[in-house]
Amino acid sequence: MNNPFSFRLGTFFILVGCGLLVLFTGSVFAREFNLVTLLFATATLLLGFAFRRAVPPAEPTRFSGIRKLSQRSRQRREDKQTEKDQKK
Repeated sequence: MNNPFSFRLGTFFILVGCGLLVLFTGSVFAREFNLVTLLFATATLLLGFAFRRAVPPAEPTRFSGIRKLSQRSRQRREDKQTEKDQKK
């Protein structure tokens, strides 16, 4: 599962694990220690982190036009500088 879906699935499992941890904390405060909830919370958190770690996040495409423009202007400045250095 090497696609963005598994990254999202990992996020889901992490959220479910956090919710189960909150339920476990509530059971401790209610003096009804529920070990099964703690085990499920730990398992889902580990599973979620494993899924998120397996897939690197996609490269952001936001502001790609601005990045291209800045790279072009940087390249032009470097070209002008090399031309000046060659003329000397």
